Amino acid sequence: MNTGASQQACARTEGRPKSVALLYPGDSAVRQRSDPAESRFAALFAAFEAAGVAAQPAVYHDDFADEVAAQLRRVDAVLAWCNPIEDGRRRDRLDAVLRDVAQAGVFVSTHPDTILRLGTKDVLLDVRDLPFGSDVVRVDSLAQLAAGLPQRLRAGARVLKQYRGHSGVGVWRVERIDDSRLLRVRHAQRGSNEEQIELPALLERLAPYFEQANGGHMIDQAWQPRLVDGMVRAYLVQGRVTGFGHQAINALYPARAGEAAPAPGPRLYHDADMPQFQTLKRLLETQWIEQLRSRVGLAHSQLPMLWDCDFLLGEPTPEQPERYVLCEINVSSVSPFPPSCIAPLVDAMKARLALTS
Repeated sequence: MNTGASQQACARTEGRPKSVALLYPGDSAVRQRSDPAESRFAALFAAFEAAGVAAQPAVYHDDFADEVAAQLRRVDAVLAWCNPIEDGRRRDRLDAVLRDVAQAGVFVSTHPDTILRLGTKDVLLDVRDLPFGSDVVRVDSLAQLAAGLPQRLRAGARVLKQYRGHSGVGVWRVERIDDSRLLRVRHAQRGSNEEQIELPALLERLAPYFEQANGGHMIDQAWQPRLVDGMVRAYLVQGRVTGFGHQAINALYPARAGEAAPAPGPRLYHDADMPQFQTLKRLLETQWIEQLRSRVGLAHSQLPMLWDCDFLLGEPTPEQPERYVLCEINVSSVSPFPPSCIAPLVDAMKARLALTS
C-alpha cells in the first residue's frame, strides 16, 4: 500500500471497529433490504460479528455502482463475490470500482488484477509443465483451431475452454468419430446434450469466444479419461486448504452407448481433514501453491482470501501414483463453500485488518 493510501486508511478507521463489506450481486430491492440473515453469507456475517468485526452487505449492480463505490470507501476491506458474467453483464464496471477503492487504501479480495492472474483459463497454459499441469494449447483464432484441432483429436478427445467464464459456459468437449467427418461435441453448460456435427459447424459455435471482447482466444486441454472418478475441489484461504468438495458426476460426464449423459450430481462438502484427499492437501500446502504463485507472478499477500482449485484425477505415473490435474481455478465468486472455511476466513481477515492499524 502506498503512503497516501495508508494515510487515507488510517483516517477512515480511526476511532471505530474494523469493518468489512461483503459484496454480492442483487437488484435495488435486495440492496434496500440489505439483510445479512437473508443472504447466502448469513453464517459468515454471524462469524464476523462474533469475532468483533463489523460486517455489512454491499449488494451490487451496475445500475447503482456509484452508490456501492461510496459505501466501499467507508470500510476497511471488501470481500467480493461476482461471476465474470452476471445476468448477461460482464463485471468490467465492478472491476473498475474495486480497483478504485483499492487504490484509495481499502483492502480488496479478490482484487481484479489477481483474478486476471489466477481466474482465467490461461492459468492452465501457465502451469502446463508443473506437476499438476497437462497437455494444453492456446488457440488464437478460428483458422488456427481449424488447422490444429483435427491433428490433436487423433490422439484423443479435447476440451476447448473460453478465456473467462463460469458454470461450464464456453467449455466444450470434442471427440472425433472413427471413419467419419462428424465430431462428438458437448457443451458443459447445464442442460446441454451431446451432438454430432462437422468441424465447420463447431467453428461457427465457437466463433464468439474469439472476439476481442471475450478474450480473443481459447484454451485447448487434453481430455482426462478419469473424469468418471469425479472432480475434487480444494477450497483455500490464502495458502491454506480449508475444505473440499467432491462431485462424482459433473457436466461432461460421458454417456453410455445409446443413452443420454447423466445429469450432474451434487457436490458433497467435507472439511480439510477428509482422509481421502490428504495427499492433495499436502501437495497444495507444501509445494503446489508456491509453484503456482511463483509461476503467475503473485506475492503471497496477493493470494485471494477465499478461492478454490478444481482437480481431475490424472493417469498415474511411477513418479506420481496419485496424480491430480488442474481443471480450473475459481476466484471471482466462490460460493457455496464448506462451513470449515468460515473460521479460517474470518481469522485471515482479522489478521489482514490488523495491518491497517
